Amino acid sequence: MPGSSGTGAVTRSTLRQQIADALRDEVLAGRLQPGQEFTVKEIAEQYGVSATPVREALVDLSAQGLLEADQHRGFHVHEYSVADHRGMIEARALIIEGMFLRIDQGPEHFGSPDDPRLAAAIAGVRRRGEEAQRAAAAGDLTVLIGYDLRFWRELSTLFGNPYLADFLHRLRVQTWVCTVQHLRRLTDLRGHLWSGHTELVDALYRRDTITARTMLAAYNTDSLALVERLAAG
Repeated sequence: MPGSSGTGAVTRSTLRQQIADALRDEVLAGRLQPGQEFTVKEIAEQYGVSATPVREALVDLSAQGLLEADQHRGFHVHEYSVADHRGMIEARALIIEGMFLRIDQGPEHFGSPDDPRLAAAIAGVRRRGEEAQRAAAAGDLTVLIGYDLRFWRELSTLFGNPYLADFLHRLRVQTWVCTVQHLRRLTDLRGHLWSGHTELVDALYRRDTITARTMLAAYNTDSLALVERLAAG
């Protein structure tokens, strides 16, 4: 029956996304290490599900650059280099610069400061930033990543281009996966994690893109220097 088929497809699609999200979180938390290999069967048994949604989830994560398929053997976590990290930072900066340019072009591209809907949306983004900053100050990398991804996802959505928001989100996930592979070597992360979220969103709400650009340039420079230092041992 068409109804039954549709329900089954939705259920499988939802399960596929849930597995992909769970595995992505395992990689970000460092529980799945760079180069670590596993099979569809192993993941299916771990989550107690059939092989089909697991295979689809792993293919999705491979398309996002988080995993690599090993012919006839399964999958393994992608290992990013310092050069990869540098390229991600550059690509990320270009996308964010496009967002800043829209603000510079006037309120018709970002909304008016007097618009209560924009003010409410900014307040929501700011709350994510506050949580991210608390996690950064405590050196809690796992919590920071979760709030940082939500912060940037919600902030980029304000610019009205879902393709831009999706692309930036994917880049930030990849950047975090790459960064985590190095940050996990530190026993105490306090003082090493960026915590300028609220200052950045406040600057953007004021249309102060000069301050925002300065902040992001410093953030990117510090992030690259940290990863390069850790990679060098």
